[in-house]
Amino acid sequence: MDDQSAIPHGDPFLLFEVWFGEAKASEPNDPNAMALATATPEGRPSVRMVLLKEHGREIGEHGGFIFYTNGESRKGSEIHANMHAALLFHWKSLRRQVRIEGPLREVSEARADAYFHSRPLVSQIGSAASDQSRPLPDRRIYLDRVAALEARYEGKDTIPRPPHWTGFMLEPRRIEFWLDRPNRLHDRREFVRTEDGGWDNVLLYP
Repeated sequence: MDDQSAIPHGDPFLLFEVWFGEAKASEPNDPNAMALATATPEGRPSVRMVLLKEHGREIGEHGGFIFYTNGESRKGSEIHANMHAALLFHWKSLRRQVRIEGPLREVSEARADAYFHSRPLVSQIGSAASDQSRPLPDRRIYLDRVAALEARYEGKDTIPRPPHWTGFMLEPRRIEFWLDRPNRLHDRREFVRTEDGGWDNVLLYP
């Protein structure tokens, strides 16, 4: 039966790839920007913007979405204490959203090394010099750390990845696609992972 939805059935990873490709063509800045929501074991939530760096159904056992961060930051500490999170993409130019929820797992050291060393040297140094999320009495302290590492690794293309700097993969259990419609009669389709690794999907009221 025709449900008159503009959001198709099928593999949500393939649909995400289509929408993401269109966002890369239309968004003026950072189409891979996503809100990452985490929570403490007591259920206190926090959210911030991060960048999606890898994604696809071929990643891990069931596919996933990967981002990188300082594992000793606030989000890193919350992730280690509660290995579940939610992601939200909002592509304003397309009037679309994608919500993704599921458990997290840390990526391998080899994968973290490969991504860390793919970054510009100044970005590697900036990450290594930062005690992310912790109090900074004076910005000059951070800039002096950066300068010291720049001098130490002058002429190098890479620096050692700090052991606490790592990546996490969200393995989706639930993915919702949201499409703006006139008069707030929005179109929503939710995909839920089944026990056999497939996907059930249903339309949702806006």
